[in-house]
Amino acid sequence: MYDVEEIRKQFPILQREVYGKPLVYLDNGATTQKPLCVLNAMQEEYLNVNANVHRGVHYLSQQATELHEGARETVRRFINARSTSEIVFTRGTTEALNLVAASFVDEMMQPGDEVIISTMEHHSNIVPWQLQAAKKGIAVRVIPMHDDGTLDMEAYAQLFNERTRLVSVCHVSNVLGTVNPVEELVRIAHENDVPVMIDGAQSAPHRYVDVQQMDCDFFAFSGHKMYGPTGVGVLYGKEEWLDRLPPYQGGGEMIESVTFEKTVFQSLPFKFEAGTPDYIATTGLAKAIDFLDEIGINCIYEHESELLKYCHERLQEIEDVRIFGQAKEKDAVVSFLVGDIHHLDMGTLLDRLGIAVRTGHHCAQPLMERLGISGTVRASFALYNTKAEIDVFIEAMKRVVGMF
Repeated sequence: MYDVEEIRKQFPILQREVYGKPLVYLDNGATTQKPLCVLNAMQEEYLNVNANVHRGVHYLSQQATELHEGARETVRRFINARSTSEIVFTRGTTEALNLVAASFVDEMMQPGDEVIISTMEHHSNIVPWQLQAAKKGIAVRVIPMHDDGTLDMEAYAQLFNERTRLVSVCHVSNVLGTVNPVEELVRIAHENDVPVMIDGAQSAPHRYVDVQQMDCDFFAFSGHKMYGPTGVGVLYGKEEWLDRLPPYQGGGEMIESVTFEKTVFQSLPFKFEAGTPDYIATTGLAKAIDFLDEIGINCIYEHESELLKYCHERLQEIEDVRIFGQAKEKDAVVSFLVGDIHHLDMGTLLDRLGIAVRTGHHCAQPLMERLGISGTVRASFALYNTKAEIDVFIEAMKRVVGMF
């Protein structure tokens, strides 16, 4: 039994008002709210176990290290990685993507070599490759998209050639909600002896992820989009690939020994974790994963799927509404425009009615160009949203449309 009202009690912020109206928070694709169990776990560690991790011989350091490495095991289990050696803590999906772009290109690519991305990528999976293109002369190839918001898989298969070195695509579009066929994308790439990086920022909070079943070579996600703290994320990488890649940054933590002549790097995953890690945030991330596990990720998926279906149905009541992304398999995101009302105007007026949505290009300007628009209004759902909130949202929409 999915008791959304009991779940909502874990999130006091959902009880507040905005401009005298009850808050309806529908900007979960940007960041989620944090449950009390996550906040309490982080406060408890700051108050009672705060000490730098690894190599400290004193009691607090040992305790903090146990929590930090316990969090790594929690993440390993959550995505079903083979080993904690394959779990690298980062500051988020963006840093994980930059890490792979910098290290992979440095070690594995030459001028003229190619990376494949897709039309629907977030800027964090476009700009790092463009930086490498400017620096090292690699080329970026793009998978085209059908009008319904699904990738052109036939065109994708034709992009591979002897210079293709990596595929880097999102699991779920942060604008369209499209769930890409990642297992098929990986299968085709592996048939061409090309590894695959998956941006899982929009999938990990909503659906079961099994990196071994997916068979991806890299997978990244962020804590703050799945009820954990900001500033922490995860890069999963198959051990054989992480072993081959050079460190992304240098400093403390990631070394075995240093002389002025030579540095010997730590074993995995530590060679990619330079400096003091945010060990408080990793505890918060682990607690967020426990929170998701207690509810059940499949139960969350079913609840959010119902919300998505209901929102789609109710939006049809709005005259001249255009919904972008009509894939059969979508996650809990709805992007839309109404008539010639500018998305910023719509979002601003909805805000005055207590509705928090996202407006603009959503860090996906090439996708907006493909759609022939400058931006959309985006409502994105989480495990604590309700159909009653969608009703409030739709009625607010009708009121705003009436103003125009």
